Amino acid sequence: MTKTVETVQTGLFIGGVQRDTEDVLEVADPAKPGEVVGYAASASKADVADAVAAAKAAFPAWSALSAAERAAIMADAIAGIADDRDNDAEILSRENGKVRFEGWVDALVFDIRWQLALMLADEIDTGKTLPVVPGIPVSTEVSYQALGVVTVIVPFNWPIAILGAALPQALLAGNTTIVKPPPSAPLATTRLVQRLAEKLPAGVLNIVTGSDQNMAGLIESPDIAKVCFTGSVNGGKRIMEMAAKSLTRVTLELGGNDAAIFLEDAIIDDTHLDRLYAAIFDSTGQICMNAKRVYVHASRLDELVNGLTARLDKVQLGYGLDADTNMGPLHSPVQKAFVDELIQEAKGSGAEVREFGELPTGDLTGGNFVRPALVINPDPSLRVVTEEQFGPVIPVISFTNETDAVAAANDTWAGLGGSVWTASADSAHRVGSQLACGYVWVNDHGATRLDLRAPFGGMKQSGFGREQGIEGIRAFQDTRAIATIDDAALAAQAH
Repeated sequence: MTKTVETVQTGLFIGGVQRDTEDVLEVADPAKPGEVVGYAASASKADVADAVAAAKAAFPAWSALSAAERAAIMADAIAGIADDRDNDAEILSRENGKVRFEGWVDALVFDIRWQLALMLADEIDTGKTLPVVPGIPVSTEVSYQALGVVTVIVPFNWPIAILGAALPQALLAGNTTIVKPPPSAPLATTRLVQRLAEKLPAGVLNIVTGSDQNMAGLIESPDIAKVCFTGSVNGGKRIMEMAAKSLTRVTLELGGNDAAIFLEDAIIDDTHLDRLYAAIFDSTGQICMNAKRVYVHASRLDELVNGLTARLDKVQLGYGLDADTNMGPLHSPVQKAFVDELIQEAKGSGAEVREFGELPTGDLTGGNFVRPALVINPDPSLRVVTEEQFGPVIPVISFTNETDAVAAANDTWAGLGGSVWTASADSAHRVGSQLACGYVWVNDHGATRLDLRAPFGGMKQSGFGREQGIEGIRAFQDTRAIATIDDAALAAQAH
């Protein structure tokens, strides 16, 4: 039986104070047509300007602290964040559509990423000195400094976890921040971030929700030093174009078309099939680093397809808060229509398409549900192969030549992630090193096996810049060199 959850309301948080607005965003339940999950404040252009001003005013004092001092304040702020995790997960499930457990993990990953960032505090203020050497009569100190005000924009699919790959790093580096949650699913993210912001100095962490038409100031303002955006390729292009007006720096973590390559000697047992299934169908396929194409040696095609089929036969489409649901709806009607088009196009081409599960009925009729599907050996020019599906459908394509498989994997606009499945460490290194992407897994794939200590980001149109690790913190800093002339060395050089 589905539990009824009360309507959720959230405001803005600017300069240490919650601010309510007359205009609000209505947040719909993607599983239940017509049902409203809650209402989020909708910022005006003046509200946005106030958030930028508050962050700018807070920057001098925050950046003047040592990294260790900032880390101590941030550690106190995160304490107790898990106390509301069940409620966060429930709200996120309702506004996003994902199953409850994924909502819980979403908030957990944010906590983990925050703690991992704090562990790097000792490295942040560490620079280096270039000594005087023959012919160079200067001693140069190379150090790092915070950029200023940073805007962090997160998408609907894993908004809290994704925020954890940028927000703690930006703060720890000495920046002040403005978080913009996704307009279609802002509630859980806003609530969690506000609990943190209330424990930080006023203006260090601000939250702005609202329609895109009023958000330009978060990107175009000359007081914004950097924008960190996670979302679609087209969204990234718009952000980059807007940021160019003030030469604002950007980190873009965009879409992917990740290839998983199963070599002839791949281990295809229950453990590895479970990993592959999760890598494809977690979050109903709505994860940027999910596997989007599977290339499998022809001798192993039936084995792999049968293994995925056995798991898809157990799919229970339904409401994310229902205990027996293991796959929720897509987030938006637009995305549902797009995925349906891909499946119909594949069918029309003559490709073998296997669909699974039953569409829900009752009050879920008309929700954004799509039956998961395998498309076996489609024409490589079909959109289900060339475009990011961002839904529960994947092409499975056979090959006989390793070189051809690598070439096919790299023949795409994207370069976010990829994977190699093989029993041979040598083969894994050989093939993995040829993949044109920012992150490569071996015998696994996707968010569940992402090393949260390592830098993550894309190549090609999957974006640029890196998040996580010390590289992710350095992305929110600038490098400064201070050179001191050594008169004795200069005099010796003159003679």
